[in-house]
Amino acid sequence: MKNMYKTIQIDYLYKNKKAMATKYSIRFYKDQEVRAVWDEENSKWWFSVVDIVWIISGSKSPQVYWRKLKQRLKNEWNESVANCHGLKMMAPDGKMRETDVLDWDWIILLAKNFPNNNATEFLDWFLYSENSIDWQSRKKAYALFESNLIGDEDVWTIKSLKQIHAYLFWWLYDFAWKIRQKNISKWGFRFATAEFLDNTLCQIELMSENTFDEIVDKYVEMNIAHPFMEWNGRTTRIWLDLIFKKRLKKCVDWSQIDKYDYLEAMVESVSDSSKIKKFIKSALTDKIDDRDIFMKWIDYSYYYEED
Repeated sequence: MKNMYKTIQIDYLYKNKKAMATKYSIRFYKDQEVRAVWDEENSKWWFSVVDIVWIISGSKSPQVYWRKLKQRLKNEWNESVANCHGLKMMAPDGKMRETDVLDWDWIILLAKNFPNNNATEFLDWFLYSENSIDWQSRKKAYALFESNLIGDEDVWTIKSLKQIHAYLFWWLYDFAWKIRQKNISKWGFRFATAEFLDNTLCQIELMSENTFDEIVDKYVEMNIAHPFMEWNGRTTRIWLDLIFKKRLKKCVDWSQIDKYDYLEAMVESVSDSSKIKKFIKSALTDKIDDRDIFMKWIDYSYYYEED
Protein backbone atom coordinates (compact mmCIF):
# COMPACT_ATOMS: atom_id res chain seq x y z
CA MET A 1 0.00 0.00 0.00
CA LYS A 2 2.90 2.37 0.72
CA ASN A 3 4.35 2.03 -2.77
CA MET A 4 0.99 2.73 -4.30
CA TYR A 5 0.51 5.88 -2.25
CA LYS A 6 4.04 7.08 -2.95
CA THR A 7 3.18 7.19 -6.63
CA ILE A 8 -0.28 8.64 -6.07
CA GLN A 9 0.93 11.61 -4.07
CA ILE A 10 3.04 12.78 -7.01
CA ASP A 11 0.42 12.38 -9.69
CA TYR A 12 -2.97 11.97 -8.08
CA LEU A 13 -4.48 15.43 -8.22
CA TYR A 14 -5.21 17.56 -11.22
CA LYS A 15 -2.83 20.51 -10.99
CA ASN A 16 -3.55 22.48 -14.16
CA LYS A 17 -6.31 24.84 -13.07
CA LYS A 18 -6.32 26.60 -16.44
CA ALA A 19 -7.88 23.49 -17.94
CA MET A 20 -10.58 23.13 -15.32
CA ALA A 21 -13.63 21.36 -16.66
CA THR A 22 -17.15 22.69 -17.04
CA LYS A 23 -18.93 19.37 -17.55
CA TYR A 24 -20.17 17.77 -14.36
CA SER A 25 -21.64 14.36 -13.78
CA ILE A 26 -23.13 12.58 -10.80
CA ARG A 27 -23.17 8.78 -10.91
CA PHE A 28 -25.10 6.84 -8.29
CA TYR A 29 -23.77 3.85 -6.40
CA LYS A 30 -26.42 2.38 -4.09
CA ASP A 31 -28.02 5.82 -3.75
CA GLN A 32 -24.69 7.45 -2.88
CA GLU A 33 -23.41 10.18 -5.17
CA VAL A 34 -20.08 9.90 -6.98
CA ARG A 35 -19.30 13.32 -8.39
CA ALA A 36 -17.14 13.72 -11.48
CA VAL A 37 -15.75 16.56 -13.60
CA TRP A 38 -14.78 16.32 -17.26
CA ASP A 39 -11.28 17.49 -18.27
CA GLU A 40 -11.61 18.58 -21.89
CA GLU A 41 -7.90 19.10 -22.46
CA ASN A 42 -6.92 15.60 -21.35
CA SER A 43 -10.21 13.89 -22.32
CA LYS A 44 -10.84 12.22 -19.00
CA TRP A 45 -13.11 12.30 -15.97
CA TRP A 46 -11.89 13.27 -12.50
CA PHE A 47 -13.76 11.76 -9.55
CA SER A 48 -14.29 13.11 -6.05
CA VAL A 49 -11.95 11.28 -3.65
CA VAL A 50 -14.17 12.03 -0.66
CA ASP A 51 -17.17 10.41 -2.36
CA ILE A 52 -15.15 7.27 -3.12
CA VAL A 53 -13.62 7.14 0.37
CA TRP A 54 -17.09 7.45 1.88
CA ILE A 55 -18.24 4.39 -0.04
CA ILE A 56 -15.27 2.08 0.32
CA SER A 57 -14.20 2.97 3.87
CA GLY A 58 -17.65 3.08 5.42
CA SER A 59 -16.53 6.11 7.41
CA LYS A 60 -19.23 8.44 8.71
CA SER A 61 -16.76 11.31 8.33
CA PRO A 62 -15.13 10.77 4.91
CA GLN A 63 -13.64 14.27 4.83
CA VAL A 64 -11.85 13.62 8.12
CA TYR A 65 -10.80 10.14 6.96
CA TRP A 66 -9.28 11.53 3.76
CA ARG A 67 -7.61 14.43 5.58
CA LYS A 68 -5.89 12.03 8.00
CA LEU A 69 -4.83 9.79 5.14
CA LYS A 70 -3.21 12.73 3.35
CA GLN A 71 -1.41 13.70 6.54
CA ARG A 72 -0.14 10.16 6.92
CA LEU A 73 1.23 10.24 3.39
CA LYS A 74 3.03 13.46 4.16
CA ASN A 75 4.60 12.01 7.31
CA GLU A 76 5.61 8.71 5.72
CA TRP A 77 7.21 10.05 2.59
CA ASN A 78 8.34 13.50 3.68
CA GLU A 79 6.66 14.98 0.64
CA SER A 80 3.82 17.42 0.96
CA VAL A 81 0.37 16.40 -0.19
CA ALA A 82 -1.26 19.30 1.61
CA ASN A 83 -0.71 21.72 -1.26
CA CYS A 84 -2.20 19.52 -3.98
CA HIS A 85 -4.93 21.23 -5.97
CA GLY A 86 -8.53 20.13 -6.33
CA LEU A 87 -11.43 20.94 -8.61
CA LYS A 88 -14.67 22.67 -7.76
CA MET A 89 -17.76 20.49 -7.50
CA MET A 90 -21.29 20.94 -6.26
CA ALA A 91 -21.38 20.33 -2.49
CA PRO A 92 -24.47 19.07 -0.60
CA ASP A 93 -25.28 22.66 0.38
CA GLY A 94 -25.60 23.58 -3.31
CA LYS A 95 -22.39 25.64 -3.42
CA MET A 96 -19.35 24.99 -5.60
CA ARG A 97 -16.53 23.88 -3.34
CA GLU A 98 -13.04 22.66 -4.09
CA THR A 99 -12.53 18.94 -3.58
CA ASP A 100 -9.65 16.53 -4.20
CA VAL A 101 -9.98 14.41 -7.31
CA LEU A 102 -8.48 11.28 -8.85
CA ASP A 103 -8.72 10.06 -12.42
CA TRP A 104 -10.06 6.70 -13.57
CA ASP A 105 -6.85 4.69 -13.11
CA TRP A 106 -6.05 6.04 -9.67
CA ILE A 107 -9.58 5.46 -8.37
CA ILE A 108 -9.21 1.80 -9.33
CA LEU A 109 -5.79 1.60 -7.68
CA LEU A 110 -7.06 3.30 -4.55
CA ALA A 111 -10.10 1.02 -4.25
CA LYS A 112 -8.00 -2.11 -4.74
CA ASN A 113 -6.05 -1.24 -1.62
CA PHE A 114 -9.10 -1.28 0.62
CA PRO A 115 -9.47 -5.02 1.29
CA ASN A 116 -13.16 -5.12 2.14
CA ASN A 117 -16.44 -6.05 0.50
CA ASN A 118 -17.38 -2.40 0.00
CA ALA A 119 -14.32 -1.84 -2.18
CA THR A 120 -14.89 -5.04 -4.16
CA GLU A 121 -18.52 -4.24 -4.88
CA PHE A 122 -17.67 -0.64 -5.73
CA LEU A 123 -15.00 -1.75 -8.22
CA ASP A 124 -17.43 -4.13 -9.91
CA TRP A 125 -19.80 -1.21 -10.42
CA PHE A 126 -17.13 1.33 -11.34
CA LEU A 127 -15.39 -0.84 -13.93
CA TYR A 128 -18.70 -1.85 -15.46
CA SER A 129 -20.04 1.67 -15.69
CA GLU A 130 -17.22 3.08 -17.81
CA ASN A 131 -16.64 0.22 -20.23
CA SER A 132 -20.11 -1.16 -20.70
CA ILE A 133 -22.68 -0.72 -23.42
CA ASP A 134 -24.77 1.10 -20.84
CA TRP A 135 -22.05 3.67 -20.23
CA GLN A 136 -21.36 4.17 -23.92
CA SER A 137 -25.04 4.93 -24.52
CA ARG A 138 -25.01 7.26 -21.52
CA LYS A 139 -22.28 9.31 -23.19
CA LYS A 140 -24.53 9.59 -26.22
CA ALA A 141 -27.30 10.76 -23.92
CA TYR A 142 -25.04 13.50 -22.56
CA ALA A 143 -24.48 14.70 -26.13
CA LEU A 144 -28.23 15.22 -26.52
CA PHE A 145 -27.81 18.54 -24.73
CA GLU A 146 -26.19 19.97 -27.86
CA SER A 147 -28.25 18.02 -30.39
CA ASN A 148 -31.12 19.26 -32.55
CA LEU A 149 -33.46 16.77 -30.86
CA ILE A 150 -33.62 19.05 -27.83
CA GLY A 151 -35.44 21.73 -29.80
CA ASP A 152 -37.42 19.46 -32.10
CA GLU A 153 -40.81 20.98 -32.89
CA ASP A 154 -42.39 17.52 -33.01
CA VAL A 155 -40.72 16.11 -29.91
CA TRP A 156 -44.05 14.65 -28.74
CA THR A 157 -44.33 12.29 -31.73
CA ILE A 158 -43.41 8.63 -32.20
CA LYS A 159 -40.93 9.79 -34.82
CA SER A 160 -39.10 11.81 -32.17
CA LEU A 161 -39.09 8.85 -29.76
CA LYS A 162 -37.56 6.66 -32.49
CA GLN A 163 -34.96 9.35 -33.22
CA ILE A 164 -33.91 9.39 -29.56
CA HIS A 165 -33.63 5.61 -29.49
CA ALA A 166 -31.61 5.61 -32.70
CA TYR A 167 -29.34 8.37 -31.41
CA LEU A 168 -28.52 6.39 -28.27
CA PHE A 169 -28.29 2.87 -29.66
CA TRP A 170 -27.79 2.79 -33.44
CA TRP A 171 -24.19 1.60 -32.94
CA LEU A 172 -25.35 -1.24 -30.67
CA TYR A 173 -27.70 -3.30 -32.80
CA ASP A 174 -29.30 -3.10 -36.22
CA PHE A 175 -32.85 -2.99 -34.88
CA ALA A 176 -32.29 0.19 -32.87
CA TRP A 177 -35.26 2.57 -33.28
CA LYS A 178 -37.31 -0.13 -35.04
CA ILE A 179 -40.66 -1.01 -33.49
CA ARG A 180 -40.52 -4.51 -32.04
CA GLN A 181 -42.18 -7.43 -33.79
CA LYS A 182 -42.17 -9.76 -30.79
CA ASN A 183 -44.13 -9.83 -27.55
CA ILE A 184 -42.15 -8.99 -24.41
CA SER A 185 -42.84 -8.98 -20.69
CA LYS A 186 -41.15 -7.91 -17.44
CA TRP A 187 -41.86 -8.89 -13.84
CA GLY A 188 -44.82 -10.92 -15.06
CA PHE A 189 -46.40 -7.99 -16.92
CA ARG A 190 -46.91 -8.36 -20.65
CA PHE A 191 -46.47 -5.15 -22.61
CA ALA A 192 -48.63 -4.16 -25.58
CA THR A 193 -49.13 -6.99 -28.07
CA ALA A 194 -46.73 -6.70 -30.99
CA GLU A 195 -49.44 -7.50 -33.54
CA PHE A 196 -51.35 -4.33 -32.66
CA LEU A 197 -48.40 -2.18 -31.57
CA ASP A 198 -48.36 0.13 -34.60
CA ASN A 199 -52.01 1.01 -34.03
CA THR A 200 -51.40 1.43 -30.29
CA LEU A 201 -48.56 3.87 -30.94
CA CYS A 202 -50.69 5.89 -33.34
CA GLN A 203 -53.33 6.25 -30.63
CA ILE A 204 -50.69 7.32 -28.08
CA GLU A 205 -49.32 9.90 -30.50
CA LEU A 206 -52.80 11.44 -30.81
CA MET A 207 -53.04 11.90 -27.03
CA SER A 208 -52.89 15.53 -25.90
CA GLU A 209 -49.84 16.78 -24.02
CA ASN A 210 -50.74 20.36 -23.10
CA THR A 211 -50.99 19.92 -19.33
CA PHE A 212 -48.93 18.12 -16.71
CA ASP A 213 -51.49 15.35 -16.29
CA GLU A 214 -51.83 14.83 -20.04
CA ILE A 215 -48.05 14.59 -20.49
CA VAL A 216 -47.63 12.01 -17.73
CA ASP A 217 -50.64 10.04 -19.01
CA LYS A 218 -48.97 9.90 -22.41
CA TYR A 219 -45.70 8.78 -20.81
CA VAL A 220 -47.47 6.03 -18.84
CA GLU A 221 -49.18 4.74 -21.96
CA MET A 222 -45.87 4.72 -23.82
CA ASN A 223 -44.31 2.73 -20.99
CA ILE A 224 -47.14 0.17 -21.24
CA ALA A 225 -46.58 0.00 -25.01
CA HIS A 226 -42.80 -0.55 -24.64
CA PRO A 227 -42.22 -0.06 -28.38
CA PHE A 228 -38.62 -1.32 -28.60
CA MET A 229 -37.04 -4.66 -27.84
CA GLU A 230 -34.56 -3.06 -25.40
CA TRP A 231 -33.78 0.23 -23.64
CA ASN A 232 -37.33 1.55 -23.42
CA GLY A 233 -37.02 3.08 -19.96
CA ARG A 234 -34.08 5.36 -20.72
CA THR A 235 -35.53 6.43 -24.05
CA THR A 236 -39.02 7.24 -22.81
CA ARG A 237 -37.77 9.23 -19.80
CA ILE A 238 -35.70 11.42 -22.11
CA TRP A 239 -38.74 11.74 -24.39
CA LEU A 240 -40.86 12.74 -21.39
CA ASP A 241 -38.40 15.41 -20.35
CA LEU A 242 -38.22 16.87 -23.82
CA ILE A 243 -42.02 17.08 -23.94
CA PHE A 244 -42.05 18.82 -20.55
CA LYS A 245 -39.43 21.23 -21.82
CA LYS A 246 -41.37 21.94 -25.01
CA ARG A 247 -44.83 22.27 -23.48
CA LEU A 248 -44.31 23.50 -19.92
CA LYS A 249 -40.74 24.88 -19.90
CA LYS A 250 -39.96 22.35 -17.19
CA CYS A 251 -37.93 19.16 -16.82
CA VAL A 252 -37.67 16.45 -14.18
CA ASP A 253 -34.80 16.37 -11.71
CA TRP A 254 -34.87 12.58 -11.46
CA SER A 255 -32.40 12.59 -8.56
CA GLN A 256 -35.27 13.85 -6.40
CA ILE A 257 -37.19 10.59 -6.96
CA ASP A 258 -35.96 7.49 -5.16
CA LYS A 259 -35.21 4.61 -7.52
CA TYR A 260 -37.45 2.11 -5.77
CA ASP A 261 -40.27 4.60 -5.28
CA TYR A 262 -40.14 5.27 -9.01
CA LEU A 263 -40.13 1.60 -10.01
CA GLU A 264 -43.02 0.80 -7.68
CA ALA A 265 -45.01 3.78 -8.92
CA MET A 266 -44.47 2.80 -12.55
CA VAL A 267 -45.75 -0.72 -11.84
CA GLU A 268 -48.83 0.78 -10.19
CA SER A 269 -49.33 3.28 -13.04
CA VAL A 270 -50.85 0.55 -15.20
CA SER A 271 -54.01 0.90 -13.12
CA ASP A 272 -53.37 4.08 -11.09
CA SER A 273 -50.98 6.84 -12.17
CA SER A 274 -51.52 9.09 -9.15
CA LYS A 275 -48.32 8.04 -7.38
CA ILE A 276 -45.99 8.54 -10.34
CA LYS A 277 -47.64 11.89 -11.02
CA LYS A 278 -47.03 12.92 -7.41
CA PHE A 279 -43.33 11.99 -7.60
CA ILE A 280 -42.77 13.66 -10.97
CA LYS A 281 -44.58 16.86 -10.03
CA SER A 282 -42.50 17.22 -6.86
CA ALA A 283 -39.30 16.88 -8.91
CA LEU A 284 -40.10 19.39 -11.67
CA THR A 285 -37.65 22.24 -12.19
CA ASP A 286 -37.54 25.20 -14.55
CA LYS A 287 -33.76 24.84 -15.05
CA ILE A 288 -34.28 23.45 -18.53
CA ASP A 289 -31.10 24.98 -19.96
CA ASP A 290 -28.84 24.00 -17.06
CA ARG A 291 -26.24 21.49 -18.23
CA ASP A 292 -25.58 20.28 -14.68
CA ILE A 293 -29.26 19.46 -14.16
CA PHE A 294 -29.39 17.74 -17.55
CA MET A 295 -26.35 15.57 -16.79
CA LYS A 296 -27.70 14.78 -13.35
CA TRP A 297 -31.08 13.57 -14.57
CA ILE A 298 -29.47 11.50 -17.32
CA ASP A 299 -27.28 9.77 -14.73
CA TYR A 300 -30.15 9.09 -12.36
CA SER A 301 -32.42 7.94 -15.16
CA TYR A 302 -29.79 5.37 -16.09
CA TYR A 303 -29.38 4.43 -12.45
CA TYR A 304 -33.02 3.35 -12.40
CA GLU A 305 -32.13 0.56 -14.82
CA GLU A 306 -29.23 -0.85 -12.81
CA ASP A 307 -29.87 -4.11 -11.01
